Amino acid sequence: MLFNSLTFIIFLCITVALYYLLPQKATSFMLFIASCIFYMWWEPIFIVLILFVTLVSYISARLMDKYPARKKATLIISLILSFSLLFIFKYAVFFNDTLIWLCGRLSLKAPKHFDILLPMGISFFTFQAVSYVIDVYRNEYKSEKSFLKLALFVMFFPQLVAGPIERADRLLSQLSVKHKFHAKNFSLGIKLMLMGYFKKVVISDRAAMLVDTVYNSAHNFTGLSLIIATLLFAVQIYCDFGGYTDIARGCAKLLGIDLMQNFDRPYFAFSIKDFWRRWHISLSTWFRDYLYIPMGGSRCSTARKYFNLFVTFAVSGLWHGANWTFVIWGTLHGIYQIIGDLKNKLLQKLGLSEVQKLFKPFAILITFVLVVFAWIFFRANTVSDAFYIIQNLKFELSKQYLYETLLSLGIGLYDQLMLLIAIAWLFMTDAISFKYDIHTLLSKTIFPVRFVYYYILAAFILLAGVFSGGGQFIYFQF
Repeated sequence: MLFNSLTFIIFLCITVALYYLLPQKATSFMLFIASCIFYMWWEPIFIVLILFVTLVSYISARLMDKYPARKKATLIISLILSFSLLFIFKYAVFFNDTLIWLCGRLSLKAPKHFDILLPMGISFFTFQAVSYVIDVYRNEYKSEKSFLKLALFVMFFPQLVAGPIERADRLLSQLSVKHKFHAKNFSLGIKLMLMGYFKKVVISDRAAMLVDTVYNSAHNFTGLSLIIATLLFAVQIYCDFGGYTDIARGCAKLLGIDLMQNFDRPYFAFSIKDFWRRWHISLSTWFRDYLYIPMGGSRCSTARKYFNLFVTFAVSGLWHGANWTFVIWGTLHGIYQIIGDLKNKLLQKLGLSEVQKLFKPFAILITFVLVVFAWIFFRANTVSDAFYIIQNLKFELSKQYLYETLLSLGIGLYDQLMLLIAIAWLFMTDAISFKYDIHTLLSKTIFPVRFVYYYILAAFILLAGVFSGGGQFIYFQF
């Protein structure tokens, strides 16, 4: 079930109404059933996978509490069972195709090609369930006695298929109680959803038409077309995923539940390290806490620290998709991080650490360029497409060339103008709220200011939203 569909709006209204009308004892079961319906709307059979991962996590955590001497063995078995499903459904085809390619190069007999349908959001619910088991293993959280509550934690419908990836200590306790209706929560929930839909249907889905036109037939384009498509993909993926998170947080807020903020104006980051403090925060902190730090983190030799960084980002790239383009994207960010750390150490030795603050606007621009460059590999269908795009990022300056380029991008000039206006509005919003959340900031202003801002958002959605050609959210595939 897609957030940007009438079916979901009806589903949400019914779910919220039942949540506040039913007695407390029935709300957890109702939300569990609602979450099952939400996921099964796409492909019913795959609900078995979520229930299996949840059951493995539940039994493992309970056994850890009951038999503490066997905690490590229990954890290993739990991780193998959970990640084996992720490997089979998400990576088996990738590794098989890589083996076919390798056998072809070595003139060996290759295995047969096969395809497996990828369950929606499998990486998200697997990582959330695994984080719970590891937290219990570390004695950071007591095992949940109720299977229903744990299942609801793993399957809570607003963040089930694309996060944010919540931790048990934040979300489980919130799902264990019924929240009373508060107009303030309801108002904030609607505002978050408005912002999310603005990002998704006004900006992301409109940008997607242009980006798909260029990137799906990259060799038919050169120069400015590739530059525009690449820049707009950076906008598209931010608004698509950021929009999903806003809608998810808004839906949860309607029920009185707080989901973590997953994005914090990432394109205002002044370094790649700062970018990952702002982009997909729940995933970056997951890899930090459950991979980078257990490998040794930064409390080791410099060489080992850089190895840990590189591996963490390479794995993060592979997490995003079973394609070498994603691995290259991840390793690029790992290399960025290593170079950034070396730069900081050099400036510190030269006594210039404070001086670089004077060049913060320049640092923000450089960071944005590096991030956009890496996005080429993320979006390109193949590695060869990515290198073709990189080699052809050049253009001539002439009005005729610009006009012809704009006409060849798959969307009309009106749509391009609406897209620019919407992006400018979002940029202004992010800039104004750089130090404060926009909704918190607006809540402190007079009513006419709040009304005008949200009225403009609603008008954008109704008059300029892409409802016929809009597809699923990008991160559903992960």
